[in-house]
Amino acid sequence: MMGTANKNLTSFSEYLDQQYGPQGSPERQEYERGFELFKIGVMVCQAREDQGMTEQQLADKCGTTKAQIKKIEYEAENVKISVLRNVIEKGLGGRLELSFQL
Repeated sequence: MMGTANKNLTSFSEYLDQQYGPQGSPERQEYERGFELFKIGVMVCQAREDQGMTEQQLADKCGTTKAQIKKIEYEAENVKISVLRNVIEKGLGGRLELSFQL
């Protein structure tokens, strides 16, 4: 069975094109924006867990609430940059770096 390709399989790139349109389309841009926010939440959660902290412990360490930490980890869309910076720098000992493309 080695060497036979499954013609029903598609690459992830092809899947994204089918589901959200080609790169640059409004639907694809919306998907990619949401995915970037999802990644921020996952990165904060992973860093917190790697340091052996609960959401409450991280909140206490950076002077915010457990609800705010949960919001960053699961719903990063409406989080202020200043809050995110505080959690990353004061709570996790990291540094927030931002960039943008035109």
